[in-house]
Amino acid sequence: MDHSPGPSGPVPPLLIACALGIESLALRRGGRSGGADGGRVTVLRTGMGPRNAERAVGAALGGSDLRSAAVIASGFCAGLLPGMSPGDLVVAGETRHDDGSTVCTETELLAAAVSRAVPGRRVHTGPLTGSDHVVRGPERSRLRTTGAIAVDMESAATLRTAVRAGPRPVAAVRVVVDAPEHELVRIGTVRGGISAFRVLRAVLPAFHEWHRSLLLPRR
Repeated sequence: MDHSPGPSGPVPPLLIACALGIESLALRRGGRSGGADGGRVTVLRTGMGPRNAERAVGAALGGSDLRSAAVIASGFCAGLLPGMSPGDLVVAGETRHDDGSTVCTETELLAAAVSRAVPGRRVHTGPLTGSDHVVRGPERSRLRTTGAIAVDMESAATLRTAVRAGPRPVAAVRVVVDAPEHELVRIGTVRGGISAFRVLRAVLPAFHEWHRSLLLPRR
């Protein structure tokens, strides 16, 4: 199991990693906004799948500008719990991959910040599992038996790569676009007119609040 560190010293820059163009579009304001203590925020589009995420995040963190960056994996996901709906949010307590898991940093603080940033939306916390393909039907049920609450293709690879590149705060926040009772044919169709794009864009202040919290000593 990979363990994320508590903050120490100057606050690091923030890297927000996502896979899709529409996710990047929603999050790109973060790249133009100051983070904690004026720190720089970078939005990285990795491309779909764990291999692309691993490659892109590893390359980004290998550069001098982002070597110490805190990392948030974000974008869309498939919910695994009955009753989940498109537009719900998932704040991961850990991300799971085939050879272990990565513990996220300050999950409770981040979940509270997300709730404030997007009032009226349900926020779920728990394990976020990784996959190398789109999960549907029976496989969704099987993953739910492991205790995971949601699945996506990049978060686990993103955070595993980030921690392996050096100790740093890490987190994952995803917007549900596909749920057990609301399976989607394509990502652009969201039940009831809910715009996952708008939800994802609205959550940015929570990312900055989490980032600012890294200045505070761990209790």
